[in-house]
Amino acid sequence: MSSEICIIFDLDGTLVDSEYLCNQAFIDLIPDLTDTVEALTRRNRGRKLAPILIDIEKRLGHSLPSTFESHYRLRVAELFDAHLKPTPGTPQVLEQLSYPCCVASSAPPEKIRHALNISGLAAFFGGRIFSSYEVGSWKPEPGLFLHVAEALGFRPGQCIVVEDSEPGLLAADAAGMFALHYAPALANPLPNRRAFRTMAELPNLVRAIASAA
Repeated sequence: MSSEICIIFDLDGTLVDSEYLCNQAFIDLIPDLTDTVEALTRRNRGRKLAPILIDIEKRLGHSLPSTFESHYRLRVAELFDAHLKPTPGTPQVLEQLSYPCCVASSAPPEKIRHALNISGLAAFFGGRIFSSYEVGSWKPEPGLFLHVAEALGFRPGQCIVVEDSEPGLLAADAAGMFALHYAPALANPLPNRRAFRTMAELPNLVRAIASAA
């Protein structure tokens, strides 16, 4: 691997502290849902919306309205406007990193841009924003990450993926990329992973991977 690398960031739960808000929207819109927001966050972390909705319908024993997804997206946007913040230390770390960085998320493009704008992180990425909805591949499939590498002119082995969820980490593995597990709120990070608790640790981890390659 050359000394030049690319860092691929997940969005929800990695760059922005959004997992709680995304799951709060389910609580707000589904009165029959008895889960706590914390329980939903653990259950849904890293999953795409469609299987989450199927799971909710199975547990409720009835279908959600056909308009639910649009109402859900709107409620998430409202919660983002009111409460969304970057994960602790993220703006400072992005200022330090000297390598090309991008965002690769399973979220729709408009949600990614909205989150980056609200959180003040958009300027760090410019147009380097990639969505599963544009590629047609969702984590844990490797397609999104492989598309990012090709689009930015990097080999998979030149890419470091920063993820907070198992599906994202598995996608990085399948793509042949280095995977770093951001695990600030987990008592036990996933086994056999390069895990870190605070964003302040990330620059040293990136340097170690780059220098060892």
